Amino acid sequence: MTQIKAAITGVQGYLPPDILTNADLEKIVDTNDEWIVSRTGIKQRHILRGEGLGTSHMAVEAARGLLKKTNTAPEEVDLIICATVTPDFIFPSTANLVCDMLGIKNIGSFDVQAACSGFIYALSTGAQFIETGKYKKVVVIGADKMSSIIDYKDRTTCVLFGDGAGAVMLEPGTEGNGIIDTLLRSDGGGLPYLNQKGGGSRYPPSHETIDARWHYVYQDGPQVFKYAVKNMADAAAEIMERNHLSGDDVNWLVPHQANKRIIDATANRMGVGSEKVMMNIERYGNTTAATIPLCLWDYEKQLHKGDNLILAAFGGGFTWGSAYIRWAY
Repeated sequence: MTQIKAAITGVQGYLPPDILTNADLEKIVDTNDEWIVSRTGIKQRHILRGEGLGTSHMAVEAARGLLKKTNTAPEEVDLIICATVTPDFIFPSTANLVCDMLGIKNIGSFDVQAACSGFIYALSTGAQFIETGKYKKVVVIGADKMSSIIDYKDRTTCVLFGDGAGAVMLEPGTEGNGIIDTLLRSDGGGLPYLNQKGGGSRYPPSHETIDARWHYVYQDGPQVFKYAVKNMADAAAEIMERNHLSGDDVNWLVPHQANKRIIDATANRMGVGSEKVMMNIERYGNTTAATIPLCLWDYEKQLHKGDNLILAAFGGGFTWGSAYIRWAY
């Protein structure tokens, strides 16, 4: 009996039109282009502006483009999963909103919250529904409006993040291509180093939480960098080892776009040259759950059927993970 793999059969991205450059940030906080580029590799980022526009508005644009590209009617979709750390509302979920905006009803839809690792978590979850034969078409979205939770008075975080969305279609594959293996990890002890303290049930919104600026991202940069370099590289190396892959076997590393130095360290650990590393951090910054699908979208024309891809990410929680994918088209 032929084993079913969850194959990516299409990818689409969306970036809001407004751009925030390093020069723009120089006017807001005490920073400069050289400092930002040398430490992060980022030159600009896209920002979603407009009254009442949330993560769902970017997610639906990516999903709508994906359906068109794959010639999929809305009623053919069986499930939508959205990875995000910036949902439009506490509830309903962003995935629910995307379904409504696409005119899709009576299917399952839910959000996954694993910060910057969210897309790999959502991809792994969606793959299970395909591999069991339960569903035929699963849309997995990574989308974040990070500008909504960034403190533009904090020069250590405001230079890092941008807004965007990416989506992939998962369908059954019987040729041996698709998602071959995934690895998911977490360590809740990372809470003190990377968090958004206010707004949840532990510290609901109040005058005190607002005055303390607890509704913005807090990051202890050196600690996060230390953990990210080790764990993202470890996850990539582990999934290669258990699938008997060498650096020569890998066609592409698809890393979470948090920091160029972290990406370089991961590539070095894998034995993969820079020519095999997908990177768009200089143009988009860190779009959290959207970085990996946006990379796939940017590099789609360079991918070939049967290419070996290693996806790797690290994010708040801490969460981290990797995936081994054999490209299906």
